Amino acid sequence: MISKKRTTKETDISLELEIYGSGKAEISTGIGFFDHMLTALCKHSLMDIKLVCKGDLEVDFHHSVEDCGIVLGEAIKEAIYPIQNVERYGDSVVVMDEAATSCALDLSNRAFLVYEGLKTGKIGEFDAELIAEFFRALAFNAGITLHLINLRGENAHHIAEATFKAFAVAFRRAVAKNPRTGTPSTKGVL
Repeated sequence: MISKKRTTKETDISLELEIYGSGKAEISTGIGFFDHMLTALCKHSLMDIKLVCKGDLEVDFHHSVEDCGIVLGEAIKEAIYPIQNVERYGDSVVVMDEAATSCALDLSNRAFLVYEGLKTGKIGEFDAELIAEFFRALAFNAGITLHLINLRGENAHHIAEATFKAFAVAFRRAVAKNPRTGTPSTKGVL
């Protein structure tokens, strides 16, 4: 179990993370749609996450969403590096009705994000552009090379949910135990 706390003038966040959990989510950010997405992420990654974020929601949701990505990314990095006896790479395509999103990732300890998904619009009160902000913060703080590509879709809720679930499934596959891989890098360390 990894525990993290981060307090700034904009957010106060506490997190508990178990990478090899059962998909249990206890999420409270004050942002209903974001809580829904993080709960889906837990369910499909099989990570257990307890996350409480008290943010300056009267300003907007940006600080809370980005800072949750930072804290989750830091906890993931602590939990998985140095990489040993896992698959390292993961990919998935997740569909939700008319929407389909692909995710490919590498637990490379080199941060990078390719994001071709929702960039504007609203999902209820949630700004769609915050999806990219969350995954950028997560990838850069976790040291993950992450590609998220929306393949098709019309309903913004479906596209967003397919994105979070695609990441979850790809991540679950990347951290799958495999004792034959040892250190899965020709460099000898990640």
